[in-house]
Amino acid sequence: MTYQLVIFDNDGVLVDSEPTAHRILSGYLTELGYPTTLEDSLRDFLGNAGRNVHQVVAQRFGGTLPEDFAQRCHERVFAAFREELTATPDAAAVLGELRERGVPYCLASSSDHAWIDLTLERTGLRPQLPAGSVFSAEDVGGVGKPAPDLFLHAAAALGVAPADCLVVEDSPNGVLAARAAGMDVLGYTALTPGPRLTGAGATALIERLPELLDRLPA
Repeated sequence: MTYQLVIFDNDGVLVDSEPTAHRILSGYLTELGYPTTLEDSLRDFLGNAGRNVHQVVAQRFGGTLPEDFAQRCHERVFAAFREELTATPDAAAVLGELRERGVPYCLASSSDHAWIDLTLERTGLRPQLPAGSVFSAEDVGGVGKPAPDLFLHAAAALGVAPADCLVVEDSPNGVLAARAAGMDVLGYTALTPGPRLTGAGATALIERLPELLDRLPA
């Protein structure tokens, strides 16, 4: 199929932020008395940490988090990003190749714009993703994935029908959102087991970002 727009998730797809973010999150939860490993955090919170962490702590530990938990966690993660964040392998090269081929692309993330901006600046991807090609859940009233609103908004903003979009996602919630929007979606298996992504409805799986290029016209 000839796609008119490729939509990338950000965290874990274009920027290698998830190991750092979940190392900080799991460590902070453990510090607060809720023992959580990195593997626990990736399994439970990848793609939906902000909405799900309070619920998991309540259900698993019968506890509650401090009111300023989200703010303090973000501060810790942001500090770590400034020191160690990098782009995912081949991300810059894949974006460059898409531009060379004349294939439009954009970014659509449930994170807020401040988070996205920091990751793009720190990884050097900002020149390839100017403001008009970056979409946040903030743009749709804070409604993040698995709702389809963000993907539908990005497609509409760029004048492309949902059926002509290909999404690259690494979380089940992201896959669910893309499918609910009527879009094909490649499940990126760098951190999430393939069966979890296909179970959510991924059209196909890729282990490395350059495999995306094989699914597009040369």
